[in-house]
Amino acid sequence: MAQKHAQSRLLITGNLNNKQFQGHEGLREFLILSKCGFELWSLEKWSLSSSLKLRELTISHHLILSARKEGVEELWILHQNIDAVERKPNGMVGGTIVVKCKDFRIIQLDLNSGYEKFVNVANSLEWLSTLDNMTLLYPFFYRPVYNMLEDGWSAFRTESEFSKLLVPGSNEEWRISYVNKNFTVCRSYPSAVVVPKNIDDETLIAASKFRHGGRFPVLSYKHEGGSVLLRASQPLAGPGVKRCKEDEKLVNSVLGPGKKGYIVDTRSQSLAQSAKARGGGVEPEAHYPLWKRVQRPIDRQAVYLDSLAKLVDACNDVSCSIDKWMSRLESSSWLSHVKDSLNCACVVAQCIDQEGASVLLHGSEGLDSTLLVTSLCQIILNPDCRTVRGLEALVEREWLQAGHPFSLRHKKSCYSVGGSSVVPGGNKSGVIKGQQACTFLLFLDCVFQIHCQFPCSFEFNTHLLILLFEHSYSSQFGTFLGNCEADRERLELSKKTVSLWSHLNRPEVLPSLMNPMYEPNSKVIWPSVAPMSLILWRELFLRYSSASADGVSTRLKAASENTLHLNIKDKELRSKAAKLRRQLMELEKEAIEIGVLESPTSALLAESADATTGGTEVVAKNNSYP
Repeated sequence: MAQKHAQSRLLITGNLNNKQFQGHEGLREFLILSKCGFELWSLEKWSLSSSLKLRELTISHHLILSARKEGVEELWILHQNIDAVERKPNGMVGGTIVVKCKDFRIIQLDLNSGYEKFVNVANSLEWLSTLDNMTLLYPFFYRPVYNMLEDGWSAFRTESEFSKLLVPGSNEEWRISYVNKNFTVCRSYPSAVVVPKNIDDETLIAASKFRHGGRFPVLSYKHEGGSVLLRASQPLAGPGVKRCKEDEKLVNSVLGPGKKGYIVDTRSQSLAQSAKARGGGVEPEAHYPLWKRVQRPIDRQAVYLDSLAKLVDACNDVSCSIDKWMSRLESSSWLSHVKDSLNCACVVAQCIDQEGASVLLHGSEGLDSTLLVTSLCQIILNPDCRTVRGLEALVEREWLQAGHPFSLRHKKSCYSVGGSSVVPGGNKSGVIKGQQACTFLLFLDCVFQIHCQFPCSFEFNTHLLILLFEHSYSSQFGTFLGNCEADRERLELSKKTVSLWSHLNRPEVLPSLMNPMYEPNSKVIWPSVAPMSLILWRELFLRYSSASADGVSTRLKAASENTLHLNIKDKELRSKAAKLRRQLMELEKEAIEIGVLESPTSALLAESADATTGGTEVVAKNNSYP
């Protein structure tokens, strides 16, 4: 049954019937291939009820569709990218398998090689797309054929990220603590965290016992004015309103003399009260006298996936009327989640920038809405986060190192809403109901909205956001594997896999991620959260829709090329104008020396030039966020 083979092997034939998939029109008749490193298992002969143990198999990682014709590309889909497999049997002839992917692709395979082969292929796809053993995933087998110029695993360490903040010998009030070096204080925190300098590790350990999951308050961002953004999880006050003096000391030590702070809770009042009844709750105001508690509710992550499923379903339906489309878009509530997230981030940013107040942000666990808001705040406040490396550092710092459970949240996506069960053969999907969420995609969509409102303030284009979305769900790189830094160290990802950052920062790749309209903007940018300011992310949600995929991709490519051309032309004209101004000033100087002119006239021209070469974007300063 097993055949030694290093490349691809024909497994079964069929027809590709998929109106949504663009760019592979030649794959109307296909061969399903399976590629692995050492051994190939023929799926039409492989019964999943076999007594063979999984660990004895070398699992292939891709579903490969190939027409084996000149000029027709093969279609490779990582098994990890498969979200759901739907079966539509057609008697003993075979049937149709609908493969729904986490990147929103839907591929329909019509198999006519017999019912048994149809069942075996469907079972195998379900099995291989729900492997629990992470070391069997593709990143552990992927080996790049190019040289890596940078080690992405060490590019954004805590020490380097806060190097500007923590200057040796300065009077800085913060320090890096390694109290969690063995991940025993807080499982989801990294080994190094930034905390107030006057708080010792013993106090941190005691404070961690008062916070859900041990996530005691740590520094997320320090603004140029001195105010800071902290993040944590909810306090374990409980019905009896327990207190923790060490936590009070840690939080209150952040504020200097005469300073005030806000504790922003991303839960509604009712959710906070119900959490209190279960042992959680809020900080007792009497013991945090300098802090004012503010509720800025954001829906829990459990509802995001259902909202995304409704949105994607509406985007896939190309036959509905405009009225029905608008109704389905509104009923999905996706843009409402975007609005609420941006609104909360803007309120926090206003507290920090305009009031000069420090903010402690938390929800319940501190793994989703908390990280969503702290990340968006830094996009708004910190111009460095609007560069390519700045965004990479932000994702690394506020999502990966901060403990967002990517492997758990991205185990399933919108096509699997409603839960999963045990697939044939005994392999469990590893899905815990209610634990899957698309919080990271919501963050990327929010960044997209800000990018659209301030297109010249971002060094990167929106294609980078789409790449981050795709690689967070399935990838040849190990960056998004695991739920926290402890998992990544246990799996030795830095030794056994390649970092996504190493790939994106290559000279061959980086130019494709650059925004040709970029002009550095050191100011705070205040996005509008008015409903008419928010738009559907067509590049992402409609790219596989047959009604608009070709048009959207073509227009975007043409617009990008035209913008690049205009940008180059603009620089040439600016350079030419500057050269002409210098020549004019030299001629005026000569004219004054010989008495033709009494005073220079180029000052007015220079002043006019300054007005025309200034910033290209207007930064809103007076937005009011409810």
